[in-house]
Amino acid sequence: MSPKKNEILTGLPCESEEASDSSGLSVSRRDFFKTVSIAGIATGVISPGATHAQEGVRAIGPNSVPVELMINGQSHKLKIEPRVTLLDAARNQLDITGAKRVCDRGSCGACTMMVDGRAVYSCSTLAIEVQGKEIRTVEGLANADGLHPVQQAFCDTDGLMCGFCTPGYVVAAVSMLEKNPNPTPEEARAGLDGNICRCGTYARVLEATLKAQGVRRG
Repeated sequence: MSPKKNEILTGLPCESEEASDSSGLSVSRRDFFKTVSIAGIATGVISPGATHAQEGVRAIGPNSVPVELMINGQSHKLKIEPRVTLLDAARNQLDITGAKRVCDRGSCGACTMMVDGRAVYSCSTLAIEVQGKEIRTVEGLANADGLHPVQQAFCDTDGLMCGFCTPGYVVAAVSMLEKNPNPTPEEARAGLDGNICRCGTYARVLEATLKAQGVRRG
């Protein structure tokens, strides 16, 4: 495997080849955010005079506040403004850059991370909201024994082209397979529906995901 592919799949820079929903509802993250956006607009239309603050609710910010994030098993203490997203906190403050900023509006999936096992758009998730939760990124998937089976499957099936979407796809596939280790092709497509590949490598991405069936978290 080339160093470039290894870097794309793991999110980690490498100098050599050796460097290292239980409800049953089939709703994609993209559809969920569309629904939330529409609901928010409707709420504003129905009650335009609603206040932003409720009595008894303590406001946080706007200045920087202490935030502690548990990412890939390691605790990180930051001081950031409450408006900072998980993606920005990881990339700009912690140099965890596997998740990519592409659409920056919660629709393409290139920024996908796992929060308590669930795939989320980190560009639309506030860092302050995920304190005390387990956050996993593409950097945390490989171990001393080698690539994660999903990463290896993407390599074996040549499931990447430009590579911008690949880390998000890998994380989304891991999240899905840990919940449903043996999905049908239809279930796999639904599980990856929140991600977009602008190069159009969908067939290879699906092939890689199905090749990694049986994956369970160790």
